[in-house]
Amino acid sequence: MPIIQVDSVTKTFRLYKKDPGLLGSIKSLIYRKYSEFKVVSDISFSIEEGELIGFIGPNGAGKTTTLKMLSGLIAPSAGSVRVAGYTPFDRKPDFLRKISLMMGQKNQLWWDLPPMESFLLNKEIYGVPDKQYKVVLDELVSLMGIQDIIHVQVRNLSLGQRMKCELIAQLLHSPRILFLDEPTIGLDVVMQKKLRDFIWQYNKKYHATIILTSHYMDDVKELCKRVVVIDHGIILFDGLLDEVIKRYSNAKLLSIIFSGSIPPIHELSMMGTVLSHDENQIKLEVARGKSNEVASHILKQYTVADLNIEEPPIEEIIRSLFSRNKQSHVSR
Repeated sequence: MPIIQVDSVTKTFRLYKKDPGLLGSIKSLIYRKYSEFKVVSDISFSIEEGELIGFIGPNGAGKTTTLKMLSGLIAPSAGSVRVAGYTPFDRKPDFLRKISLMMGQKNQLWWDLPPMESFLLNKEIYGVPDKQYKVVLDELVSLMGIQDIIHVQVRNLSLGQRMKCELIAQLLHSPRILFLDEPTIGLDVVMQKKLRDFIWQYNKKYHATIILTSHYMDDVKELCKRVVVIDHGIILFDGLLDEVIKRYSNAKLLSIIFSGSIPPIHELSMMGTVLSHDENQIKLEVARGKSNEVASHILKQYTVADLNIEEPPIEEIIRSLFSRNKQSHVSR
């Protein structure tokens, strides 16, 4: 049985609209105009225990709203959500002990106190036994490598150090389910990598179920085999990340290094689209079904030092997918 089950869920917000100026303010005292905005539209998916899922989409796609419904912060307008056997919006204590929601732009650590004080507070909130708390804390601090900063005021920590401590605070009660909303936002590439490594280790060690949203595709590529792609509140794709590439990319990239100068550009452009070139190297975009044929022709026709056939960047494929969905919305 899936640990997370979402069936035909819709979330609609009622938004107040006010005319500008003083007259608009006076009119709103007598009569208010509202409009309904559908953020999530009839989505369904299920997640098995221990899965690490990438939940991706542009700003305003409905990702954070979905995570808030899964964690019980808001209720769906229609449809049903079950997480670990519970209805999230009931907010039962047993349910809350099984989950954790981390939002990259929200802080729960006390700014003027060391992280250790916030850890102790969370221990009491979740009723973590002393022995379990010590074991889990030592393990998480060791995994993160932050033994030397947990007694330093939060205000004196770097963003990366704070994010590590935020994550530890969310995990002290050993949740089975993690909702991570942009956990690496604002971090440099080195810190992003360290945080990704930690998430991967936590997933493997505790068999935790994790839903990760991120605008950094490196997070998704390194951590997630399966992705759910959402845009305008509609799920566009749910499946293996590799399948996204196969289904939505019609091209492959040939990176070619020639032994001498590159051949005439017009000759190569007859085989595909020239994306870039310099003195002895060229990058060529060719139809997916013809990549082997074109590569074979180039190897026979020219003196080649190295040739690689590559998939297009996943960012480009996802961007193309969103673009198609946007065009379909416009055409309706």
